[in-house]
Amino acid sequence: MKGGSVNNVASPALRDFLTVTTPTLPGFKIVKILGVAHGMTARTRGLGGKIIGGLQNILGGEVSAFTFEIEKAKDEALERIVTDAKRMGANAVIGLDFETTEVFETVVLVSLTGTAVVVEKEVK
Repeated sequence: MKGGSVNNVASPALRDFLTVTTPTLPGFKIVKILGVAHGMTARTRGLGGKIIGGLQNILGGEVSAFTFEIEKAKDEALERIVTDAKRMGANAVIGLDFETTEVFETVVLVSLTGTAVVVEKEVK
């Protein structure tokens, strides 16, 4: 989604719904701004993930167990923001902002905010 690319996630909740990090959606006209939409999730690794993560931390490099959990959290938060925006009557979210923070040293919070909008394809 960086640079405003339209998502292509196969999740049923995300099909036929546009999400971009940019304030506009090329090829579409914003016809109605509905307000702020948000999605959030908190994730923790299980004992196995902590052990593997600890070993990878000692050896250096990417902590793949943690990366996997962050990816799941990002996807879950994205589905939740789309659900929130659809509830408001939107067919797109623009200006998506992803934020992460660590809570209690073992929990990572992924939060998304964006503007829920109704868009129509531009006629040329």
